[in-house]
Amino acid sequence: MVLLTTVALCCGVVAGGLAILAPVFGQAPEKQVADSRPIENANPTSIRVIGAPFVPNVNPRQR
Repeated sequence: MVLLTTVALCCGVVAGGLAILAPVFGQAPEKQVADSRPIENANPTSIRVIGAPFVPNVNPRQR
C-alpha cells in the first residue's frame, strides 16, 4: 500500500510539474477560426433495414 501511494504521489508531482511548465516549453496554439460555410445536410442518405423492426416490450408479463 505504501508503494502504491508513493508511485501515485510521484506521478502526481511529475504531471503537475509538466502541466505548469507546458506553456513555457510548448508553442502557442494557432488561433482557430470556425468555417463560415453551412454544413450540407439537406439530403440524408437512405438506409436499408434488415429484419423485423424493434418493438419495445412495455408489458413484460405478456409475450
